[in-house]
Amino acid sequence: MPPAPTAPAVDTRGATVYEVSPQSTQLSIQVFRGGKFSRLGHNHVMNSNHVTGRVWVHPEFARSGFELSFPVAQLVVDDAEARRAAGGDFPPDIPQSDKDGTRKNMLKPEVLDGERYPQVKLRSAKIGGTQDAPQVTASITIKDQTHDVEVPVKIAIEGAKLKATGEFDVLQTQFGIKPFSVALGALEVQDRLHIKFAIVAEKR
Repeated sequence: MPPAPTAPAVDTRGATVYEVSPQSTQLSIQVFRGGKFSRLGHNHVMNSNHVTGRVWVHPEFARSGFELSFPVAQLVVDDAEARRAAGGDFPPDIPQSDKDGTRKNMLKPEVLDGERYPQVKLRSAKIGGTQDAPQVTASITIKDQTHDVEVPVKIAIEGAKLKATGEFDVLQTQFGIKPFSVALGALEVQDRLHIKFAIVAEKR
């Protein structure tokens, strides 16, 4: 399988550049149970407090963009507060043994393959609209697969701080990931992942 394409060099001249603050940034990935015996499984929330990168905003808005990444090995699995924040489909009390099992499955070669591909990367593929009503296409690289996804985003800039929020879906199979399944699919993980983010960045 060919390697993921290398991102072209970025020209940020004339733009205001913001550095992502990992401590203030929130990113969560919601994973949903499926199959005939789905009631026996759990929905899951993976969240990252290690998103790094930069966002740049240009007076010609189409020349704005971003480069982000986060390490898969540091994803937190089924944190009680994260589950509570995700809503009623994610009861907070999950046994530690289940969390450990989910984490082990998540990092397997057929899923995220964290040993060979330690980072998930996101960069701007196309920026349109205006700062008040942006139209964003993100190029997402998971393992050795890269795909473009339209991402609804709201941007707020106050002083030296930028905040970008939104949510979107991706399919695991788009990125060569085989959703976890046991008992011939009687208990499985759905293909769809729901991603929510609140990226906080500060002016350099």
